[in-house]
Amino acid sequence: MENIEIRTRMAPSPTGEFHIGGLRTLLFNYAWAKKNNGKFLLRIEDTDRNRYVDGSINRIIEAIRAYNLDWDEGPQVGGLYGPYIQSERLNIYREYSERLLAKKSAYYCFCTEERLSQLRNEAQKDDRTFKYDKHCLSLNESVIQEKLQNGEKYVVRLNVPSGIQISYDDFVLGSLSFPSDDIDDAVLLKSDGYPTYHFAVVVDDYLMKVTHVMRGGEWVSSTPKHVLLYRLFGFKEPKFGHLPNLKFVGTNKKMSKREGTSNALDFIKKGYLPEAVLNQLMFLGWNPGTEREIFSIDDFIKEFTLERINKTDLVSLDFEKLNWFNNRYIQKYNEEEFLDLLKKWSLNNNVSSLIFEIEKKYEPKKVLQILKLSKDRLNFLSEFDQIVDYYLNLPHVDSIALGKYSSNPKKVLTFFKEYLNSEFDYTFENLDFKLHELIKGNNLSTKEYFMTLRIAITGEIVTPPIIEIISILDKEMTLERLDSAISVL
Repeated sequence: MENIEIRTRMAPSPTGEFHIGGLRTLLFNYAWAKKNNGKFLLRIEDTDRNRYVDGSINRIIEAIRAYNLDWDEGPQVGGLYGPYIQSERLNIYREYSERLLAKKSAYYCFCTEERLSQLRNEAQKDDRTFKYDKHCLSLNESVIQEKLQNGEKYVVRLNVPSGIQISYDDFVLGSLSFPSDDIDDAVLLKSDGYPTYHFAVVVDDYLMKVTHVMRGGEWVSSTPKHVLLYRLFGFKEPKFGHLPNLKFVGTNKKMSKREGTSNALDFIKKGYLPEAVLNQLMFLGWNPGTEREIFSIDDFIKEFTLERINKTDLVSLDFEKLNWFNNRYIQKYNEEEFLDLLKKWSLNNNVSSLIFEIEKKYEPKKVLQILKLSKDRLNFLSEFDQIVDYYLNLPHVDSIALGKYSSNPKKVLTFFKEYLNSEFDYTFENLDFKLHELIKGNNLSTKEYFMTLRIAITGEIVTPPIIEIISILDKEMTLERLDSAISVL
């Protein structure tokens, strides 16, 4: 049996930010190549010059590396089959278009935009899908040469044969077949000399020896064109597989680049850990066949198989589940590691964080205590400021909030203030013991007492144990908050 190196690729288009669905597709291609000791390629498909966005190539690269993934061949890495940016390969596409023209498998089209618009309008009026009418296929060679010599604008179109079935085996969806009469004579080479996606992707995948084309389900309808091109060239076809598209929970609409929340870098900026996002993406179109949910990238590579890719049309990106994954990964860090993580995340993403203010205000031991109490409650890192604000700032409270758990909040807070003024051992252990003893001795309700105290000290209803918070705050800060709360009653 022939030993073929498995080669997969991701080929994003720099027409906007790198999409989270693209990251999922990249992850599957990456895993399949690594599982088989093959090569994973990155290729930039920048032939749509009308939609090209300056700087997006660099942001695509930044996004992929932000998730701690890399490529074996491609931009900034090199390889045997470059260049890996399509706009640098125009002479290659010209050569391969001439091969098809010579075989009459493609033809020059000189139709004006006005004529094409008229054809589209007629198709729309008749409620049918637009197909080019092969008008320029009948031009004789002398007319073609005259038009070329006169510098008339043209495109090169695929000459789709009529009356045949174009079939292939999709390793996700199974056997698929399409009648060629439903397929348009697609433009292969545009008037500006740039190839269309359909043409460039076939030429590049062939020349770069890609063995598996794994991409989103929206490309199923385009694959017959690609299969036909492979066969017209006489190229060996790669294996094709189409993945379920992503949607947001509660919708039945494919997630697109135009959705602001679909930008892969925004997940990092919000404070999702790369390993948590990748862990959720693993399950968006694949399942391990077990109840296991936590997978490192190495675990995923080991377990990933093409047979376990889902055939469903859409899979949901569930932010609640993502929050759960992220919290689980945050818990794996000890306090020292989490401190380093939080600071690096803030600096790398140009995001302000109160961790730097906390480090200025508190001694290192108390900083770690704050982190220990806080990280359990974080769904993502950008929540940190909200959770720790009361360690730095006097909370705003009113009589309504203070009276929620006590009929006499002033008595509760005054009682605690008097205790604090007489207490010199300000450790958690001592505060915890003495306060519970005082509450029992004075027949006070534990819930009434500690909830009222929590609101006065933090302004919040849900926090870590309030005595732990008080033991971190100094006595002066605690008394200031008590006085402030008592003053509104």
